[in-house]
Amino acid sequence: MSIDPYHAVQREISSSLQAAAQLRASYVRIRNMAVREDNEELVWARNELKATLAALEADLEDLDESVKIVESTDARMFGLDDMEVQERRRYVVHVRKEIDNMRAEITSSAPRPSSRPHSPYPERERAQPTEEDHQGAWAREEQQLMIREQDRTIDSIAGTLSTLAQQAGLMGQEIGEHNEMLDDLERGVDQTDSKLNGAMRRMRKFLRQSEEKGSGWCIIILIIVLTILLLLIIIL
Repeated sequence: MSIDPYHAVQREISSSLQAAAQLRASYVRIRNMAVREDNEELVWARNELKATLAALEADLEDLDESVKIVESTDARMFGLDDMEVQERRRYVVHVRKEIDNMRAEITSSAPRPSSRPHSPYPERERAQPTEEDHQGAWAREEQQLMIREQDRTIDSIAGTLSTLAQQAGLMGQEIGEHNEMLDDLERGVDQTDSKLNGAMRRMRKFLRQSEEKGSGWCIIILIIVLTILLLLIIIL
């Protein structure tokens, strides 16, 4: 039975499509705030969106190929019916339209000419805040908020790392103390073993001496008994 790779590829495409939608929203927001088309942040957002769309399109080709395989063979081989195959084809078409719309939005973006009429009082116009100035200030404020949030996150991570370092130091100290206790115990065991060996040697020596003395007394007693017997035989 053939393997149907549709679901695995679809999960990857759904994740990539969601990421591309987020990048698209970010790109549109930056483009609306940017004064110049060569703005560094805008260029970065555009390139990120293009790269994500390229990867998404490659995955979509694999998904389309899997759908074509099912369409060209008997769908029942994969445990599918005709409605499921049609649903897969509609999903491929939907994703392709989304990719095309995002690409069209990137390619159609161009520097926006200023529609404001020239003022006869340029100095006064420069002194008055424009909508772009408000947008720029809002963007800077948002960036500052993001930076502060990142600083708080870094401070939190630094605090956690400091706590972990302190705990690691305490654990190392306890391990050192345990090692010293084990060394003392090992020395005590060695001393006890040495004493025990000495006691065993003395015990064996004592037993040998006892055996030797016992054997000597037995011989003497036997000689005395034999002498008495000889004397009795002679007398009698």
